Amino acid sequence: MSAETLLLFVLAAVTVVVAVRWFAGRTGLPAAAILPVIGITYALLPGPNVVLEPEIVLTFVLPPLLYSAALDASLLAIRRNVRIVVSLSVILVLITALVIGFGFHYLVAGATLAAGIAVGAAVAPPDPVAALAVGRKVGLPPRLVTIIQGEGLLNDATALTILSFASAAIIGGEFSATAAAFRFVVAAVGGAAVGAAVAYVVRLLRPVNRDPMSANAVSLATPFAAYLLGEHLHVSGVLAVVVAGLVVGHHAPRAASGASRLQTNAVWRLVDFLLEGFVFLLIGQQLPEVIRGLRQYQTSTVVIAVAVSVGAVLLIRPVWLLLTQSLPRSLHTRLGTGQHSDKLTGREVTALSWAGTRGVISLAAVFTLPRVTPDRDLLLFCTLVVVLMTLVGQGLTFAPLVRRLGLRADEVDEARLRNEARSASVRAALERLDDLDRERREDPADRDLEEDASEAEAIQTMRGLLGQRMARYQGRIDLLQNAESLEMPVSPRYEAALRIRRAAMDAQREELLRWRDAGTLPDEGLRVLERELDHEERLLPDRRP
Repeated sequence: MSAETLLLFVLAAVTVVVAVRWFAGRTGLPAAAILPVIGITYALLPGPNVVLEPEIVLTFVLPPLLYSAALDASLLAIRRNVRIVVSLSVILVLITALVIGFGFHYLVAGATLAAGIAVGAAVAPPDPVAALAVGRKVGLPPRLVTIIQGEGLLNDATALTILSFASAAIIGGEFSATAAAFRFVVAAVGGAAVGAAVAYVVRLLRPVNRDPMSANAVSLATPFAAYLLGEHLHVSGVLAVVVAGLVVGHHAPRAASGASRLQTNAVWRLVDFLLEGFVFLLIGQQLPEVIRGLRQYQTSTVVIAVAVSVGAVLLIRPVWLLLTQSLPRSLHTRLGTGQHSDKLTGREVTALSWAGTRGVISLAAVFTLPRVTPDRDLLLFCTLVVVLMTLVGQGLTFAPLVRRLGLRADEVDEARLRNEARSASVRAALERLDDLDRERREDPADRDLEEDASEAEAIQTMRGLLGQRMARYQGRIDLLQNAESLEMPVSPRYEAALRIRRAAMDAQREELLRWRDAGTLPDEGLRVLERELDHEERLLPDRRP
């Protein structure tokens, strides 16, 4: 493929991704479910196609996506739900791989146990992108969001490790369960240690990260550094990326400046948007190549293999969740799957059961199988069917299911908590002003009268501004405490204030443009003043309050 053709593909993909995002915003359908369908449609048309290169996906696509997800995750929330996260991301992945492996071995003609475990490991880890996108839009409770997010961060490491053992067995290497378990522990512990070490180095670069451009460069390089170091040391590079992202994200409020955080967040949102869009298009485009390899198999063999793969993926997850939630409370506390041994409700189990969409990691993983793998084409087809059925089927039906279950975050309680935190931060600022004012009064010798008066005036002005904020936050808290339902209460005064502030900003921008067009204000000055208004507008909430 020439450079011009590749560039044309990239531009076409960007156009499709942007159009699908606009369409998804208008219809409420998840973009992650629409893009694979478009990819399949294009792949069936005559003309060049893009073939998935597993090494490129695992090296250049997986690290930044995992790192970005880890930055957005809550280390403390995952720690509070660590039992269920480990249950889903480690034990369930292992069980799914083994069940599919034995299913292939006993039910699919000619299939080996190692090949079955390989495809089982490939399809075992859910990709939470589609589920989280839909879940956040419909207001999924934070605890379920944390569980889905934590599972998605850790299960890839488990699956890829199992796949490496299966691949070794396929090419004739000796397989020992004891040795495999030991290597798994070493890979997990070593990967976590590498991730923590990389995060520590990033924290040492705190002075550098104060500069937004340098912070962006370091942030973009971090996932690749963690992955390459982990793979070089023969431990889990995936887990290294995840741990590095969790630790860096946890310490980012202290380690980075406000300007650096704003710019870095914007960069990662763009990276996620483009990479996820390309990935979902790429999934659909693999269909023709995979189907071409099925000519050597009988229809019954293909049907049985697909049934084993899809059936295991769809059934084992709800069975495992129901089993772990039905344990006696004493065992549930030890092995449990919830925060402080609180069991999941039936509605939560149902939602989590249907949140197991698979993605490009499954395809990239199965494409890494050696060419000598028995029934490799059949394994590729089974994986692709699982990915498409879960991504499109579950992705399109997850939102209606969540609404039907009545699972919804308590927006009123969350908004009240945010405003209480805002009030607490304002109180801390007022106390700091009191300290500064007291220091000014107690030690006036080092200041002249003009300097002292200026500082006193600045303190008084800031105290007045903070007092207005405190009154506004307290008004919101009172409104939220008196709300009689989970729906966000509407404050006419608050909504009017937002409309007026936006109208005033629009008028300011129009006036600045008139100055620029008249030749009075240079473009450089316009950009400075626009940036000031942009930051002010960024503070306005998109949702009430």
